[in-house]
Amino acid sequence: MNGFPLSCNPSLDRSAVARRNTTTRRQAPAKRLLELDHSCVKLVATTWIRLIAFPARAFSLVALLVARSLRPPLFVLLSAYTLAFAALARADIKIGDTFPALAPAGVVAISGATVPATAGQVVLIDFWASWCGPCKASFPSLAKIHTDLAPRGLILLAISIDEKPAAAAAFAKKLAPPFATLHDREQQLVKAVGVPTMPTSYLLDRTGKVRFVHDGFHGAATEKLLRSQIETLLAEKI
Repeated sequence: MNGFPLSCNPSLDRSAVARRNTTTRRQAPAKRLLELDHSCVKLVATTWIRLIAFPARAFSLVALLVARSLRPPLFVLLSAYTLAFAALARADIKIGDTFPALAPAGVVAISGATVPATAGQVVLIDFWASWCGPCKASFPSLAKIHTDLAPRGLILLAISIDEKPAAAAAFAKKLAPPFATLHDREQQLVKAVGVPTMPTSYLLDRTGKVRFVHDGFHGAATEKLLRSQIETLLAEKI
């Protein structure tokens, strides 16, 4: 009889049902706890995903409100973490920020040239791409600015964000600008800066801080404004 299934042996079936009921009652709290824990994990994960998607200011506000109910040491720790997260969530370079160094970002010169030194100089950094029509239109104006103001200390760097080095090199070779053309080969710099559109120019003062930002290129109006701003920075003393 031991070889028969439980459903074929009434006495064994009753005892088995009793054991299953006892086991079920014992496991019920643990099962509910497991289900609760799983729900909590889902809730926490969903909350973090939503918070990451929100602007950094919203995240900071929510986190600090929660932290108020905690003990002082935990409040201080969470506050510091919140501020750090907010900085990471919004890393776009703005006016007044120090522009990131080029070398650590993997920016290299196109066609084997060298990256010009920029320390202590007024620098105009222009992000471009070979597929960008306004970028192509901006190069003649940038060439004029470079020719007129480079002797007075302006450094003009045009940085390609093309994924393919060959596309960037072909574009630079065709237009042959008098200023330095570089390549953000791993697109680390463009991501760190948070460039909004192509082209975008960042004008830095002699301390390396961003003083002016130009989104897009609008012909003579952009050239005139750039010249005026560069003149202002060249006249400043450290």
